[in-house]
Amino acid sequence: MEIHLFGQVGYLTTDPRNLESMLSARFEDWGLGSRRAGLFPMLGEGIFTQDGRPWKHSRELLRRQFVRINFKDLSTFDHHVDDLVANLSSPDGVVDLQPAFFRFTLATTAALLFGESTFHSGDEDRESFGTSFDYASAISAIRLRLADLEWMYKPKAFRQACDTVKEYAGHFVTEALESRISDEASPRTESQALIRDLYAELGDPNLVRDQLVHVLIAGRDTTACLMSWTFFLLVRHPGALDRLKQEIKEILPNGERLTRIKLQKMPYLRGVLNETLRLYPQLPINVRFALKTTWLPIGGGPDEEFALMEASCGIVRIIQKFPDLRLPPGIPQVPTGQERQSLTIVVSSAEGYT
Repeated sequence: MEIHLFGQVGYLTTDPRNLESMLSARFEDWGLGSRRAGLFPMLGEGIFTQDGRPWKHSRELLRRQFVRINFKDLSTFDHHVDDLVANLSSPDGVVDLQPAFFRFTLATTAALLFGESTFHSGDEDRESFGTSFDYASAISAIRLRLADLEWMYKPKAFRQACDTVKEYAGHFVTEALESRISDEASPRTESQALIRDLYAELGDPNLVRDQLVHVLIAGRDTTACLMSWTFFLLVRHPGALDRLKQEIKEILPNGERLTRIKLQKMPYLRGVLNETLRLYPQLPINVRFALKTTWLPIGGGPDEEFALMEASCGIVRIIQKFPDLRLPPGIPQVPTGQERQSLTIVVSSAEGYT
């Protein structure tokens, strides 16, 4: 489909052959265009703002870390899943799951990659980061839509929010490097491996900080939205929810904890996640600009396994803890795809997930 925007001609395509050409076979022919400038104030240098060799370098650096993480036992998530479930309560029994999922995925991402889930000073800094992260993401999404006119919209509050986000990531860099320099024994040495590996390759704390912000947005937003859309669909399709409950009871009797081996025996859970991703892809729009004359075959990433394990642990534990999970009375049934949605860097529901 051909579109015209700001005097430029573009094309929309969902054909797998075109996507493979742009993102793999003829990758060097395509670039980010204005996306780099739109996202750079918040994210800095990293996989979402780089093209060509710098992008490949960043991807390889982060791939090593995710390979290491994927060999961890699922018990890594236990503490954060317990916190998630413990905070799902309200006087009337109606809970909006979306904010809880965003807190959960932030905690797991920070803990697994950086060695801790919050600032030492407590909840105030964590809440300040979360608020700033959400605001900076929303403004960045607007700047992306402005394309080459992104420079017209860079409000003071946005700049301050970006500074807060970078300060949060910089905290982990400073701690890891200070520990490395002092050579003090620390129980967090293994979990700080990502920061130290990045610094060994990049040699610049600011570049390391930028890479961490990219990992944070990849690990927090996409998985939180996947979990949210999953429950959004399950409570509206009781038959599917009942079938998933039965699978969980059979594989994890008496509320047993999820393990890697048992997760592999739960094909229906995997099918639920895959179908959710099909209906609500977390990055529904991916813009590329031709860097030279090229062609498309037809017409005119973060680590997936880590995200699916994280989402599976949270979903299974919630269903075990709340077997009577259902859609609250009075909530209208809207056909799939016609509900109100919010598009920032990821796509989420504009109505909450109750």
